[in-house]
Formats: sequence, structure tokens, C-alpha cells
Amino acid sequence: MSSNKNKRPLRSQAWFGGDDKDSFIHRSWMKNQGYPGDAFDGRPVIGICNTWSELTPCNGHFRDLAEMVKRGVLEAGGFPVEFPVMSLGETNLRPTAMLFRNLASMDVEESIRANPIDGVVLLTGCDKTTPALLMGAASVDLPTIVLSGGPMLNGNYRGKPIGSGTDVWKFSEDVRAGRMTSAEFKQAESCMSRSAGHCMTMGTASTMASMVEALGVTLPGNAAIPAVDARRKLQAQLTGRRIVDMVHEDLKLSQILTREAFENAIMVNGAIGGSTNAVIHLLAIAGRIGVDMRLGDWDRLGRDIPCLLNLMPSGQYLMEDFYYAGGLPVIIRDLLGKLHGEALTVTGATMAVNVAEAENFNPEVITPLAQPFKDEGGIAVLHGNLAPRGAVIKPSAASPELMQHRGRAVVFNSIEHYKKRVDDPALDIDASCVMVLQNCGPQGYPGMAEVGNMGLPKKLLEQGVRDMVRISDARMSGTAYGTVVLHVAPEAAVGGPLALVRDGDMIELDVAGRRLHLDVDEAELARRRAEWSAPPPAMKGGYQAMYVKHVTQADEGADLDFLVGCRGSAVPRESH
Repeated sequence: MSSNKNKRPLRSQAWFGGDDKDSFIHRSWMKNQGYPGDAFDGRPVIGICNTWSELTPCNGHFRDLAEMVKRGVLEAGGFPVEFPVMSLGETNLRPTAMLFRNLASMDVEESIRANPIDGVVLLTGCDKTTPALLMGAASVDLPTIVLSGGPMLNGNYRGKPIGSGTDVWKFSEDVRAGRMTSAEFKQAESCMSRSAGHCMTMGTASTMASMVEALGVTLPGNAAIPAVDARRKLQAQLTGRRIVDMVHEDLKLSQILTREAFENAIMVNGAIGGSTNAVIHLLAIAGRIGVDMRLGDWDRLGRDIPCLLNLMPSGQYLMEDFYYAGGLPVIIRDLLGKLHGEALTVTGATMAVNVAEAENFNPEVITPLAQPFKDEGGIAVLHGNLAPRGAVIKPSAASPELMQHRGRAVVFNSIEHYKKRVDDPALDIDASCVMVLQNCGPQGYPGMAEVGNMGLPKKLLEQGVRDMVRISDARMSGTAYGTVVLHVAPEAAVGGPLALVRDGDMIELDVAGRRLHLDVDEAELARRRAEWSAPPPAMKGGYQAMYVKHVTQADEGADLDFLVGCRGSAVPRESH
């Protein structure tokens, strides 16, 4: 327990520390749960922000984790209180969990600020729960620590490892190509998701678990410990202990989420072959804490970072293997020559100190810096007349032969148009074409769904084609792969150049040159622009209408404009 105990009055004492009617109310009603009077004596009140839900399968084990956190808080002399916030289940929410990331962040921010809380433990797992909770907490800026739920155990189908998402896309194409039966497809379902936890590939869930560790807001080793491993519960208990001391030390998020921390995370993302979704999420988190981070930073900082992790979708192994190999501390240790090793973390020590004793137990999974798994691991940011404000591609998951390509556009103006048209035998398309999907960005879908990795036309799959250049203003799952250009900004639904592409237009992709060009003269584009009209909104009124009105573009993090910034932790006015 910290020696600083009770040296200064804590925030929660504004609720529990007085002798007036309001203090009576706050204490009395808490006592109906059986808490003794000395629970309110000034010890740190730790809010455990829980995203448990049976509709969020990735986070279905969080009740047990919360109990372990409570155990640690009590051991350290704190007062743990668990509270729920909106849970974002990537696997069930429609039209996309991303639509609700900002809504959940509002829930988190207001729940923390409005309650007698001195420090916060964020229980995160499924894709959007991690950025949503950290965004909300960043806008309050109390002592905060993140605990991820951990990945599932490796999938196994017919004696071979299979990965969440990555093999879904593969199996789906195999069914359409006639290489896999419907019965085999269904059998693979239970073989893939066989334990508690989130995706065990380097999808967005595992990427964001890695990002919060690289940002320094988790204990070392957080990212890779499997959900069902006893050491995940140990991590939870130690997290509970540590947050109490963080409150005594007044170690706030703003001291950890610095410019240097975000630069570290960008470089680590390259080394692990992380999800393209991390781009949008880190931009949004930076906006909340007040760090000036731009889309171009991803290219500048990640361009020369090799991919060290042989993990699906870029490689062959899975998160369980990553943990046994030594986990993220090994990656961070190997990159210290490039990283800001002096960056402060929630341990109270620097990043360099935290990883000093990390060991690599399997160089096939975590390859040496001198012999990387792939030479280019970062996110490439493209510009040109098709993407004036940028677009992104993940080179480590793309086909090298398509990284420089010129092809004829085949355009789908909505996801419904794509589904209706893609398998039409009469569709004029071949392997050299560029598939273009419009109106799937932040406003257009709305919420920017993970539909950018369009399945290839059936007739081409039957010919053996496995990859094509695909371009859209959508996102794709971090588990997906292929030569897929995403996050085109401005999006089509607001009249960006992507909206002006027509069948037959020639498009040039030059990843090495960071260029995305539509070969149509300006006069013709001006004519098309004059004829363009915005698609009708998907919903009038409600949250969706508010979202569409206020959401920023992908290059700005797709946050709501009025949520950007830190509004602090000042104690609100009395309620009675």
C-alpha cells in the first residue's frame, strides 16, 4: 500500500466526507448494499468500468475479471465499485459497432465524472470497447488503467490452426468457389470460437490491446495473455492493486498519454502488423487528451518499421503462440532503439524499464529485428486526387504484385448494389480491374462498417483469383487481408472524389509512391460533381441523425466534433 495514503483529500470525499444532508444521502444509500461506515473514510474509491454483456461474447467473462480487480483494490486499501457502460459487441451489433463507439465514450465520460470516483479501471476486450472506454476516460483525466480481457485459445479445424475472422473470409470464399461445403463451413464455427476471449488473430481487438500496452496505460504483458489463462486473472488482481497507488500518486492519463506515447504506439503497430482500425482509434483518443496527432504521422513514423510478428492475418501464428513466445514486451524491447523508452507508464516506471527483462522464447513467432518477418509492417497513407485527405493500406497483408497497379474501375454505389451485382455472370470484370465501393464511410453507412474487403466475384474465384485491388471509404476487420485501400477521405457521401468514380475509369495505385490517382480530367470531374447529389439519410432523428450531423471524417478519427477535447474531472453540483 502506498505511503502517501490519505495525505490529500480525494475527489470522492466531495460526496462521502461531509456532515450535511447530501453526504448523508450518498453514504446511507450506499450502505444498503452492506458497506460499513469506514468504507467512506477517505480511502480511494475505484470505479471498475465493465463492458460485460451476453450480447458481447468477447467480453462474456468480464464478471470474473471484475472480481479479481476488486480483490486487488481491497488488498491495496481501496474501495472498489463496479459500474456498467454500453457494451459494443462487434459480432452482433448492426449496422456496425463503430457507429456506437462515440456513444459509448459519452456513457463512460459522464458516468466517471458524475460519480464519486477517484480512479478508474477500464475492462476492455472487443474491438470498439477499448477505444470507446479510453476516449471517455481521457475526456475526464483521472488516474486510469486498462485491463484487456485477452484473446481466445487458438482455433483448430480438422487438425489445423484457424484464426478468428481471417479464416472466416477464406472459408466464405471457398464456399462460393465450390471448394468447401455448407456443412463443413458450419462445422468450422465451433472450431474457431472455442473459448472465452476476443479474436486470437491480430484483429482490431488484439491490436487495440497491444496499442494500450504500447501507450503505457496497462501493466506489461496485458495484450497477449489468453482470456482463460490463470495469469489473466493475476493481471486483473495486480491491476486492482496498482490503480489504488496511482490515485495516491495522482498519476493521471494526461501524464501518460503524451505525444511520445502515441508515437510509440504507431511504431509498435507496424511491428505487429496491426489493424488499420488502429489509425482511426488512436486519432480519436489523441483528440480527446489534447495531443496533436495527424494521419500523416502514421506514415512518417511507421514507414521504416518492419513487421516482426508472424501472426494472422499477415502471417501464420495466433495470439496464444504470441504469448508463449514472450508477448508484446519482446516487441517493445527490440524496438527501443526507435521508441521513446523514457515514456512514463501506469507502473510509475518508464517503458524501457518495464521491458528490460523481456525474453523471446520463439523467434519463429517473434522474428529478430535483423531478420524481420516482413520488411514493411506499418500503415501506408496514400494521397492523390481520389483521396485528397488520405487513404490507408496495410502492406503486410497485401499482395506484393498488386502494390503498383493500374486497372479499370468496377463501381458499386452501396453495399446492396455490390451484393446484387458482384456474382452476376454478366458483370464486366477481370482480375486486373479495381473494385470500388462508395457510400460506406462515417456518414454514408453510417458508422463506417467493415465492408471494405469486398469478396471477389464468384466467376473470378472459380478461375483461381484470390486478390484484387479494392478501394472504398469503408473500414475492414483487422482480421482481414488483401490489397485493400480503405478510409478514403473525404468519403463519397459528402461528395468526395470517390463519389465521382464511374465504371471504366482508370485508377492508379502506387503504394511505394504513396499515390492513389483517378485518371479522369478535371473538366469531366467538374461535370460529374455538378450532377452529384447526396444519398438520403438511413434514419431520420435519433442517435444516427445526430451522429451523421456531427461525425468527423476518417482522417480526423471519426469522433463527434463536440466530444473532442478533455473536459476534466471537476466535481459537479449537488443533486439534492
